[in-house]
Formats: sequence, structure tokens, C-alpha cells
Amino acid sequence: MLLKLLRQFLRPHWRLLACVVVLQLAQSITSLYLPTLNADIIDNGVAKGDTQYILRVGAVMLMITLIQIACSISAVYFGAKAAMRLGRDLRFAVFSKVGTFSEREVTSFGAPSLITRNTNDVQQVQMLVLMTCTLMVSAPILCIGGIILAIQQDLQLSWIIAVSVPVLLIAVSFIVVRMVPQFRRMQKRIDAVNRVLREQLTGIRVVRAFVREDIERERFGQANADVTDTALRAGRLFALMFPVVMLVLNASSVAVIWFGAFRIDSGSMQIGTLTAFLSYLLQILMAVMMTTFMAIMVPRAAVCADRIGEVLGTEPSVVADPTPVTALNGQGRIELTDVAFEYPGAEQPVLSGIRMRIRRGSTTAVVGSTGAGKTTLINLLPRLFDATAGSVEVDGVDVRRLEPDLLWSRIGLVPQRPYLFSGTVASNLRYGKPDATDDELWRALDIAQARDFVVKMDGQLEAAIAQGGTNVSGGQRQRLAIARALVKRPEIYVFDDSFSALDLSTDARLRAALREHEAGATFLIVAQRVSTILDADQIVVLDNGRIVGTGTHDELLSSCPTYAEIVSSQLAAEEAA
Repeated sequence: MLLKLLRQFLRPHWRLLACVVVLQLAQSITSLYLPTLNADIIDNGVAKGDTQYILRVGAVMLMITLIQIACSISAVYFGAKAAMRLGRDLRFAVFSKVGTFSEREVTSFGAPSLITRNTNDVQQVQMLVLMTCTLMVSAPILCIGGIILAIQQDLQLSWIIAVSVPVLLIAVSFIVVRMVPQFRRMQKRIDAVNRVLREQLTGIRVVRAFVREDIERERFGQANADVTDTALRAGRLFALMFPVVMLVLNASSVAVIWFGAFRIDSGSMQIGTLTAFLSYLLQILMAVMMTTFMAIMVPRAAVCADRIGEVLGTEPSVVADPTPVTALNGQGRIELTDVAFEYPGAEQPVLSGIRMRIRRGSTTAVVGSTGAGKTTLINLLPRLFDATAGSVEVDGVDVRRLEPDLLWSRIGLVPQRPYLFSGTVASNLRYGKPDATDDELWRALDIAQARDFVVKMDGQLEAAIAQGGTNVSGGQRQRLAIARALVKRPEIYVFDDSFSALDLSTDARLRAALREHEAGATFLIVAQRVSTILDADQIVVLDNGRIVGTGTHDELLSSCPTYAEIVSSQLAAEEAA
């Protein structure tokens, strides 16, 4: 998967990579040429006392060094640019893919894991590319070129290279093999830390209300300790690598000097040649070390690439029709025919045998006990899920055949948990209609009974809203979410228990305003409070995923025991009558 990702996302940046290869080649050649020049200075300049030769060759070495520095800096610049672009494209691809997921796929991966995959995992792949461009491209050139030039300097000492390189490779490989499992555990445990932290931040009020700070601190401490232990185990192995490398490097250097001294003493080798051979040996071993250093990064990047590939390779369960319907003639009719929905691997379906017909301009309420399938039912309409059987139609067309943007433009959804984005009141209200005027915003706020508190906010429409709407109350957040849907002016409104945080008087005024100002729209309402749906044109009663009653409030009181039980649990007997 790692190679597949790199091929796919680096192909557009091949020019940058070509520049890196050319520059690293030039930098490596200059590095390999310098020891030969240094040997010439020692043998032909220092040994003979020829100052002019020393200055002349030294100037050449200085010029080559400057070229080496320029090539090295340029290669790092272009390599970093390619790596950063890869990271940008990968993050965008993962983000875009997650945007196509239905609730089923998001739940399957989990939000903390998706966040880790789009940040930490992408960063590991990006770092691998950066280090490859910086180190790995030049390593094989230095290694192969160093071996050839070292043999040219002195063939009889080359056995030291034949011994030291395999020893270094075996020692480092032994360490790397033991590091790979630690990296695999590391990513999973980072997911766990993100999950615990996200739960605690989201549920901070609950934690404090139940005085669970110590328990949650201990829970986070355990997840944090797991990451720390794994990192320490990997770190100890990593720390062992450099002493091993330095031991092989120093032992090889001592061997070259020891055996080279005998050859110099016998007159079969010059001091400059020994110096050059030693320099090439160090370059070879450093190249091997760089290769093994990359070998440490590759396993972790491969694990991260697999996790990224899982996201990119997951096909969403809700997909657009290849030849979608792009226009609708009706204005808000809804029909569900033999609809069923079942989660993969579930023992029984959440919904089964659902038949509903909602006229244009009517109000239909869905009630039932907790877990009856109310939210799942209305989520089928905007295709947050797709029905596993039957059909959901809007204006006579199955929603699976409609162009997604067309379907969503017809529906104004107020979810069970109203969410506001960081910004202002106006930016949140314009979420569904970016070109809405201030008058349209105030109209929506009037209908949603939100004008009174928005007027009192500092800046009114430009008042700041924190992420999630945490700086306003639950009821205010709910009314702003309703106003956001009203600004859009869709043909169909879907309210998923969207009046639960409102007091009875505000609830009544809001519903009266909806009837007055949005009389031509179709309303589908999920409600727990019976008083909210008393005047609905049609009430659908769900129980265990099946419809057990359909009719008006008065009709259901006498014909549906489940509805009568719900009413009697909320209203006094005389109010129910």
C-alpha cells in the first residue's frame, strides 16, 4: 500500500523528484571526489613540500565543496517541497473520502481514528518521503561509488569493507525487525489516546457533574502510559542502534589504520592513499547507516500507509446514481414503501415493513419509545443511510436515483444534536444559503423565536459563536439550528426532536410561526413531547421498528394502545381528552 500511495500521489510532482535525484547525484559525486583530492595533496603536496600544489588543489577542493553545499541545500529544498505537497494531497484525499462516508462508515472507523489517520499517519508518510529525498537517494550512490573508489585506492585492504558492511547490516537489521511490531502498536495506542481525550473534552460537563475527574484522569493516564511504554520500547531499540553503528565504524577505522600502517611501513602504500581509503570506508558505512535509518522509518510509514489506504479504499454505502435525476416536478411529497433497514451483522433489522405517505404541505409526526427507530427512519430521507429494502421517494422519485445536491437542496434538516460551527451567528445561518440577506436572516430568527436573544448579543448577527455553539444555551443552540434550516427555504423540513430544549410557550409560538410563514412546506417531525405534535395532520407510531398506528391524535387515542400509553405518561387525563 505504501508504494501504491507514493506512486499515486508523487506522480504529479515528478519534476521536483527529478531535480532531487540530479542534485543528489551531483552532491554525491563531489563527496566521493574530495577524498581523492585530499590524498593527492598529502602525497604530492605535503610529502614533497610543494606549497603551490597544495594551494592549487586546495582551491579546487574549495570550489567542489561549494558546489556540494549548493547541491545539498537545493536537493533538501526540492525534496521538502515534494514531501509537503504529498502531505497536502494525502490529507485532502482522506478528508474528501471521509466526506463521502455515510454514518455507517464513520461509525465503523471511529472519529478519533479518522483524525489520527489524517494527521499523524499522513505525517509519517510525508516524513518518509522527506528523509528519502534527503538521505536515501544519495546513500546507494555513496555506497557503490565508495566501494569502487576504495578498491581503486588499495585492493588488499578491501576485505575490511567485505567484513564491516555485512556486520553492520546484520546488526542493524536485527534491531529493526524488533522495532516494527512496536510501531504497529504505537498507531493503535495513539488512536486510543485520541478517543479518550475526545470523549473527555466532549463530555466535560458530565465528568464534572458526576465528580469523575479522578476516574477520567486515571483512564487517560492508562491510555497515555500505554503509548509511553510502547514509545520507550521502540526508543530503547533505537538508542541501541547508534552504539552498534559507532562500534562497527570505529572498529573498521582501527582495522584500516592498523593494517594500513604495515603496508605503509613496507612501502606498498602511501599515507594519502590510506587517508582516502579510510574516508571512503567511513562514507560507505555512513551510507549503510543511512539506509538502515530509513529501514526504521519504512515499517512505521508502511503501517500508516495501510491505515490511510483503508480509508481511501472503503467504498461508501451511500453512493450517487451514475445517471441521476436532475429535476423534480413536485414540491414536497414523500412516500416510503416496504422500507427496511438493518446494520451489517445485526441480529434483527432496526426498521421493517415501513409504509408511509406524506402529502405536500402537511405535517407528519413520528413518535415512539426510545430505540423504536425514529431517527433512523428520518435519516433515510436525506440519505444519511440507505434503506436495505424497499424505497424512499421524494416527489415520485427514489432518493437513490436523485442527484445528491438536488435532494439536499429540497430538505432542511435539524438534527437531534444541533451543532453550530465556530464563527458568527450570520455565518452559521448562511450555512445552507451563502447569499442570504440580513433581512432573510432576521426573518428566520423571528420564526425560530431567536430574535430576542440574538438582539441582546454583542454584535447581534456578527456575534461570535464558539465551536459547537458552547457559548449559547441548549435552547438557543436549538433555535439557531432551526433558523439555519429556515434560511434555506426548502420544500421539506425534517425536525429530529428539535424542540426538546424549548419551554412549552416557546415551542407553541415557534410551531405557530412555522404554520403561518411556511404553510406550503412539508414537515416531518420526530418528537418525544406529545404537546408538540397534537395538531399534526398525521402521527405515525413506531414500536420496535414497525408502524403500529397511523392517524390523528384523537384517532390514535382510541385505536393505538402504544400511543395512548405515551400520551397518558405525559399529559393529564383531561388534557388528553
